[in-house]
Amino acid sequence: MKLQVSNSNAPSWRDITIKSELPSKLKKLEDLSKNLWWVWNSEGKALFRSLDVDLWRQTGENPVMLLQKLGFERYQQIINDQGLMDRIDKVYYDFKDYMKEPMRKDVPSVSYFSMEYGLCNALKIYSGGLGILAGDYIKEASDSRVDMTAVGFLYRFGYFTQTLSIDGQQVANYESQNFNQLPIEPVLDKNGQHLIIEVPYPGRIIYARIWRVNVGRIKLYLMDTDIDMNSEFDRPITHQLYGGDWENRIKQEYMLGIGGVIMLKTLGIKSQLYHCNEGHAALLNLQRLADYVQEEGLSFNEAMEVVRASSLYTVHTPVPAGHDYFDEGLFGKYMGEFPAKLGIEWRDLMNLGRENPDSQERFSMSVFALNTCQEANGVSWLHGKVSQKMFQGLWKGYAPEESHVSYVTNGVHMPTWAASEWKEFYADTLGADYIYNQAEEKTWEPILTAKDEDIWELRMRLKNKLINFVKKDFTENWLKNQGDPSRIISIMERINPNALLIGFARRFATYKRAYLLFTDLERLSKIVNNEKFPVQFIFAGKAHPADGAGQDLIKRIIEVSRMPQFLGKIIFLENYDMIVAKRLVTGVDIWLNTPTRPLEASGTSGEKAEMNGVLNFSVLDGWWYEGYKQGAGWALTDKRTFSDQGQQDRLDAATIYSMLENEIVPLYFAQNSKGYSPEWVQYIKNSIVRIAPHFTMKRMIDDYINRFYLKESARSKKLKANNYALAKEISAWKFKVAEKWDEIQIIDLHVSDALISNPVNGAEYETTAVINTAGLTKDIGVELVLYTEENGQSTFHGTYPLTVAKEDGNIVTYRIKRKLMNAGVFRYAFRIYPKNANLPHRQDFAYLKWF
Repeated sequence: MKLQVSNSNAPSWRDITIKSELPSKLKKLEDLSKNLWWVWNSEGKALFRSLDVDLWRQTGENPVMLLQKLGFERYQQIINDQGLMDRIDKVYYDFKDYMKEPMRKDVPSVSYFSMEYGLCNALKIYSGGLGILAGDYIKEASDSRVDMTAVGFLYRFGYFTQTLSIDGQQVANYESQNFNQLPIEPVLDKNGQHLIIEVPYPGRIIYARIWRVNVGRIKLYLMDTDIDMNSEFDRPITHQLYGGDWENRIKQEYMLGIGGVIMLKTLGIKSQLYHCNEGHAALLNLQRLADYVQEEGLSFNEAMEVVRASSLYTVHTPVPAGHDYFDEGLFGKYMGEFPAKLGIEWRDLMNLGRENPDSQERFSMSVFALNTCQEANGVSWLHGKVSQKMFQGLWKGYAPEESHVSYVTNGVHMPTWAASEWKEFYADTLGADYIYNQAEEKTWEPILTAKDEDIWELRMRLKNKLINFVKKDFTENWLKNQGDPSRIISIMERINPNALLIGFARRFATYKRAYLLFTDLERLSKIVNNEKFPVQFIFAGKAHPADGAGQDLIKRIIEVSRMPQFLGKIIFLENYDMIVAKRLVTGVDIWLNTPTRPLEASGTSGEKAEMNGVLNFSVLDGWWYEGYKQGAGWALTDKRTFSDQGQQDRLDAATIYSMLENEIVPLYFAQNSKGYSPEWVQYIKNSIVRIAPHFTMKRMIDDYINRFYLKESARSKKLKANNYALAKEISAWKFKVAEKWDEIQIIDLHVSDALISNPVNGAEYETTAVINTAGLTKDIGVELVLYTEENGQSTFHGTYPLTVAKEDGNIVTYRIKRKLMNAGVFRYAFRIYPKNANLPHRQDFAYLKWF
């Protein structure tokens, strides 16, 4: 036999994490590291940083990894440092005092479902604004003592880490997370083993391991399918955020919604309400429907009443294309077993996800959410209006203005995003208890009389902190990506702490219009190279790996930043994460935002800037449409001048240049003998007092409680009482009305001749309608609907009820007498609708008959 040069099979590698054993005297640090309370407690965060400043940075501000990597010698140094041990005790007992506070009993319990959560930089289970918002929300739920349970995924790779090639091309790197080094804990079953749930998928069981993140008083439970019990086809369900093809997406959304409900049942958690953060989790209501039918013996329609009354859907997307749609074949592959569980036909299930029932439309998760949730909301006032129009087709015959779709404007968790320096200043100026009343403008009014010098000095301190961060953390990356060390040195030398520093950081989607600033490079060059009034820009952000246009925007910014006239004046910071975001929103002078209106559903980065005395300069869109106050920031008009987007972009760019040249830059540099601009400081004061309180997460969660949670829990409780008596009653009533609806007949409509021939405002006119109500006289309402006509546009004006004038069996005469108050051109019609005091709103049973 001839011997081979080599013969080796593939190695079978196994992971093992060897940890440093913490001395018993330091166990308090371990307890603190396993609860994310430290993220928004400045003393807690500073404590971990002080253990080893360099290691804190290297671990990405991960206290679990930090403690694992600290050596025995450092442990002993800490133990021997009495001052440091006293700090550990203080922070630990502050944490314990915080945790002792009980949850509120006047607010219902809520299960909150979201595809992503941005809680801290160390836990990479978020991609952008949606996740940061969800993370902020459960932090505030903790602070506000709302009994909330959160549901999500523990991603093996999370969202990508961004690097830039030498030519400025974005490179997406997916780095595996070591779960043993994260601030999470395994959930154990009754035998002390890691809890694994079984989620029935068609033809197989998919297993999910359960982890818990302690977010102050709130528990966030995360599902993880990357385990040996699953096939190679199913393990990747929780690999990446928004990764893979459409089949992987439906598997993810199945696991999030259906698996999430199964997980809560396994954990014994029964919440009063279910809040769906975007449509990704909408299938939670499919599982809940099945549970009520199979376990409670309700009919499908009865179960729908119960499920709908206890569900809320928050939409974050302003355009239909941004929602998830699944082809019927793919949807059927995974949901084909559910009609039998529900006692309905396949067509019925598909229709729950179609705007137009019995059509060939794909299944829309958003439509399904709207059909199974009593309440729905957009994430700003303007987005609420956009959403009413976007979803109008679900409730045909109703104007958008009549829609029950409401809004709660997004906010940010102030303790997380305000710099520790600002929080200390706020406590000194407003009193230590300001945090409990942070959503009230009057709380902040003492800021108006604070010393100008103190505010300016604080802003300069944070600006220098940002500049030092850039120089320290990004020099290495720039050397690697830009190749020329002399250019890097030149960039560093040109970063000027005395310049007006403008930040632009967000997801790089084309509608965000990051390119707007580069429309006229000659004019921009004059702005940034004014030696007397220097201006510098810092950009950061990621583009989705599949978004070529967004990646091209990044590449273009890199190209411009390397031009000689912009070197060190326009800077791009790669790998935008929560650490970079915190530095930017606390360190720049102006936060710039230029979306195509009205495509910014809300936006929250500018709200974070508000908490730090950073002034906003933004298009009047999203939250800024409500937030802008004259003398507290700057706004680009919400009015559109050109239908052509290119022309509109050029106009908006010219407006930005002009406002910088003539208003903003001169105001900043109108500095007095003490070296600061009193007028600029006044803008900061106005901004903090008049704007910031209205965009805190405290205000946001209060809005959800008062607008939705309390209302829904009260109605849900009524529907469930006495073995679901009211739910069954409403279901039977709807069935009766639906069965007889087509039998309703319009016998006669009499409109005054004078109203038709010569209507005059100020005069009163009478109209009567004779209707065969088919026995539904007490179950229907009749109303006049008015639209105004102006410049070819038809606008909803209002509705006016007709009252019963005469009854003769099923033949009922309805009458309206109305005085015409306004002149103009109107359209009018009459309609019949189901009427029942137990309905939450008209769209709950959107039958209409027009005449």
